[in-house]
Amino acid sequence: MDSNRLIPDSDRPVLAIGAAGVDIVGYLKGDLRPESSSPGQIRSSFGGVARNVAENLARLGQPVVLVTAVGDDDNGSRLLEVTSAAGVDVAPVLRTSQYSTCSYLAIIDAARVMRYAVEDMRSTNALTPQYIRAHSDLFKEASMLFIDANLPKDTLRTVMSLARKARLPVCADPTSVHLAEKLTPYLEHIYIMTPSSTEASFYCDPDQKITTRRQALEAAKHLVSHGVGIAIVTMGERGLCYADSETSGYIPAIRTEIIDPTGAGDALSAAVIFGLLNGIPLDDAVRLGVSAASLTLRYRGAVIPDLSLEKLYDQLVI
Repeated sequence: MDSNRLIPDSDRPVLAIGAAGVDIVGYLKGDLRPESSSPGQIRSSFGGVARNVAENLARLGQPVVLVTAVGDDDNGSRLLEVTSAAGVDVAPVLRTSQYSTCSYLAIIDAARVMRYAVEDMRSTNALTPQYIRAHSDLFKEASMLFIDANLPKDTLRTVMSLARKARLPVCADPTSVHLAEKLTPYLEHIYIMTPSSTEASFYCDPDQKITTRRQALEAAKHLVSHGVGIAIVTMGERGLCYADSETSGYIPAIRTEIIDPTGAGDALSAAVIFGLLNGIPLDDAVRLGVSAASLTLRYRGAVIPDLSLEKLYDQLVI
């Protein structure tokens, strides 16, 4: 990693840049029936990785500014209304008539495992390098930058360039395996990376699945050896492993009923960021992240509406 070390500062806002949209999630009661409808329940809420992280941070009391693009449609208007009401500064959000607001469609099986997902993130294409440069002052005012890999490559290049010029630490979420390669050129400029085990495999050995604690720990250390400041590799119900240049560790998942896996990783990222910006040591900040993820798993939606630091500590892994 380069010299952009994090200086704890919870007064300046986190700048979140990436996707925001509508989540539509179907919960199966039984098996998925091919070429037919399947009984279950369907819910709709607002999501998107960057938006979810921003809302979680705001609910924890951290100032946060969101830069995303939404359609000039009812979903976009409602998304901005709800996100602003949660405490997120949405003033820089772009409204575009070229695309509809992003959407994400997921099928969750009876064991509460995501089986299939379809995403339409085209409105992020409206976030051009020119639009980002027009908001370069936001980089100078922020304490940290959070990005997801939904950003177009040219826009991501501009975002990372402005972050380096502002000496702004970057937290990056690969988002999915097929998007993970976008972050490869920037590993040495990323302060925190939060890949899932499948995403981490892409950076280490795409032919080797990460299925054990030892493999996840090795993957986290591999990312650190390639420049990442802090690597947190999540393994779902098997917990997570993390590493930086000085320490590494494993935290088991909190045993909990899984109602909806959507947004758990975003909650983890937000809680870790919040902890580090408030001077909490890495080991404890990651535990706060596990607590946030566990609470989110029990909520039918992407963000817990009454999330608070007190709730995180009540759920904390010792």
